[in-house]
Amino acid sequence: MKVLERYDTNAICHLHMNAPDRLNALSEEMLAALQDQIDALQHDTTTRVVVISGAGKAFCAGHDLKQMPACRQAEDGGQAYFKDLFDRCARVMTGIQKLPQPVIAQVHGIATAAGCQLVASSDMAVAAEGTRFGVNGVNIGLFCSTPMVALSRNIPRKQAFEMLVTGEFIDAA
Repeated sequence: MKVLERYDTNAICHLHMNAPDRLNALSEEMLAALQDQIDALQHDTTTRVVVISGAGKAFCAGHDLKQMPACRQAEDGGQAYFKDLFDRCARVMTGIQKLPQPVIAQVHGIATAAGCQLVASSDMAVAAEGTRFGVNGVNIGLFCSTPMVALSRNIPRKQAFEMLVTGEFIDAA
């Protein structure tokens, strides 16, 4: 099973994250698949719009926290791994912003941490009723500094700050 499915309808490219058992987390495989599609779309003159969606009960739960603990065993405590991971994630997010086509995040369920960043990096978000957004890394001792940038460019800074320091969710409404 592919973690990311692409299907095209007329001039619309649909990128459907397909890892519902992992809440469509931005695993190493998902980031690589998204980057491959972003690279392909960069020069695609037939696609007029890109829609990113997710399978299952969530749009995207952010980074795949189950992949991260193993890297802590490295001699550097995982520092090189995390730098590489966050660099690849940043490349995906900036790649979305640089696409010549508008990108629409079709959001449902939850979009948390880097998943919330994915929404904020898109040109437009269409959220289903009841969708919740959060940057809740602070709840496990992490500060979501990279989602902070995209988030603070999309919502008023005081609301962004509240989300970042409390880890509380906001709903689509």
